[in-house]
Amino acid sequence: MSRALKCLLVMSILLGGAVLARAAEDRALERGAAVIDPAILRELDHGRLSLGRMLAPERAADVPLSNRDLFGLPVMVPVREALDREFDRYVGNHRASLPNESIGVGDGFAFQLFDRALFESPDVRFVLAGIVNRMDRAYVAPKDCGEIRLIYRLTRTDVPLIGENAVSQRLPMTLNLVLKAKGDGNEPSLSCREIARRWLATASTPPAMDKLFGKDGPLDLIDARNIDRIETNLQIAHAPKSAVRDFRTDYLLKVFDYDGASAKRFAEAPLENQIDRDRILAEEALRRDFKTWLLDPRHFAEFDRGTLLIPDKFLARGAVAPTPTGFDVSDLEPEYGMVQGEGSAGPALFSEGDVVGALQKATADGTKLQNIQSLAGFERRLNDVTCAGCHQTRGIGGFHFPGVDWMAAKPSNSTVVPASPHFFGDQPRRRDILASFRDGKAPDFSRGFSNRPQLRASAELAGTEYSDGWGAHCYLPGARPAETDRSFRGWTCAEGLACQVAGKTSRMGMCFVKGR
Repeated sequence: MSRALKCLLVMSILLGGAVLARAAEDRALERGAAVIDPAILRELDHGRLSLGRMLAPERAADVPLSNRDLFGLPVMVPVREALDREFDRYVGNHRASLPNESIGVGDGFAFQLFDRALFESPDVRFVLAGIVNRMDRAYVAPKDCGEIRLIYRLTRTDVPLIGENAVSQRLPMTLNLVLKAKGDGNEPSLSCREIARRWLATASTPPAMDKLFGKDGPLDLIDARNIDRIETNLQIAHAPKSAVRDFRTDYLLKVFDYDGASAKRFAEAPLENQIDRDRILAEEALRRDFKTWLLDPRHFAEFDRGTLLIPDKFLARGAVAPTPTGFDVSDLEPEYGMVQGEGSAGPALFSEGDVVGALQKATADGTKLQNIQSLAGFERRLNDVTCAGCHQTRGIGGFHFPGVDWMAAKPSNSTVVPASPHFFGDQPRRRDILASFRDGKAPDFSRGFSNRPQLRASAELAGTEYSDGWGAHCYLPGARPAETDRSFRGWTCAEGLACQVAGKTSRMGMCFVKGR
C-alpha cells in the first residue's frame, strides 16, 4: 500500500470519528436492530446475559466469571486448546518467514504477542459490549429466523478508575456469542414475523429495559438454549513501525460450534466462506471442484448477492487478518491472488477468461447481477464474502463492533465510535429486512460490497461517510467510458466533494472537499 493511501486511511479513522459519532447520534441507525445503551448493557451484564450465566446457566450466583473460571468450564476447554494451537502455529510461521524479527510478549519484541496468560487471569473478564440483531442472516438457517449476537469485550477488572475522564482497561479481544433468533427453548408457534415485530418495537430513545425484557420484549425470547456458536477475534500480534516496515497488527479469527445435544461443548469449526486458499491451490482436484462450484450460474448469482454459503470442504478453520489495508486489490489478503489478471504472476485459481465467461453466461441466462460487473468486481467480492476480508474492510483496528465502554467514568462519551462505518452503513439494510419479516413480505437478503452500502439505503445515508459524504469510499471514473469499471461506477461523492485517490494507478479513494 502506498504511504499516501495509508495517510488517507488514518485520516478517515481519526478525523472521521466525530462525523461517525454525530451520524450515529442524529440518525440513530442502530435503533430496533441493536442495543448499545451503556446503562442497559451494564444491567444485563450483571444479570441474565452475563457470559458466565449464558454458558453455565446452572450457576445460582450472578457473579461475573473471570477468565480463570471461564476457561476452566468444560464447555470452554476446547476453545482454549484451539487458541493455544493457533498461537503456536502463528509463532512458528513467523519465525519461518521473518527469522530476523523477534516475537514474544512485551515491548522488547519486534512482533508483540497477545499475552496468553490473560486466559488464566482472575483479574480479566469478558464484558457485554452490545447486542446485535442479525435476522438479515435468516437465509443461512430459515427455521432459526437468523441470529441474535451478544458481543463481549475482554476487560481488566483490577485497575481502579481515577478521575472523571477515566476509561477502563479494555483489551483487544472480542467474543461473539451467536444465538439462534428462534431457539430450541422457544414455542414452536413463534414466527420470524413476531420476533422482528418485537425488535422494531424497541426503537425508542433509548429502549427501556421493560421493552427489551418484558413479556413482549425481544430479549425475553433468548437464553442458553438459543446458543449456536462462539466467534472470537483477538489481536494476536502488533508490530510497531520500524526501520524495515510500517506498523502492522494481525487479528486471529476463530469459530466454535456448540454441541448442545450431547457433548455440551464448543468444537472448532470452519469459518463461514473463509476460503482455504493455500490448500485449494495445492490440491488439483480441490481446485477443479471449487472452480466448477463457484462458477455454476446458481452459485455465481448468490455470490453476486452476497448470500453465498461455500461448502465446508473448501474452508479454513482459522484466519489471520492484517491491519491496516487500503482500497486496491493488492492491499487485501488472502483471497486476492486467486485470480490471474493481465500482467499478474504466480499461482491462481481463476483466469480472466473464467470470470468473463461467467459474466457472459449470466447475461445469456437472464440473471441480473447487482455487484459483479467486471474482473475487479469479482476479485473484490471474492475477498468481501470471507471473514478475514470483511474484517479488513472499514473496521476499527480490526473490529466491527468494539461496543460502548460502560465501565468508564463517563460511559456515554468514553467510546467515540461504538461500531465501524461498515456496521452503521449496513443498518438500513438490516432494518429493511426486519420490516419485511414484520409485514409478512419476502425479505431481500442481498447486500452490496462492504465498502459501500446498497443504493436502497441511499436516502437515509446520503451525505454521510457511510455512503457518499466526507470520508466515504469512492471510485474515480476514467476519462472515457471504456476506462470506467462498471462494478464501481456508482461509488460517487456528494456535491462539493471529490474522489481523491493515492498513487498513479489506483482509482479507489475517499471523498474529500474539492481542491484539497
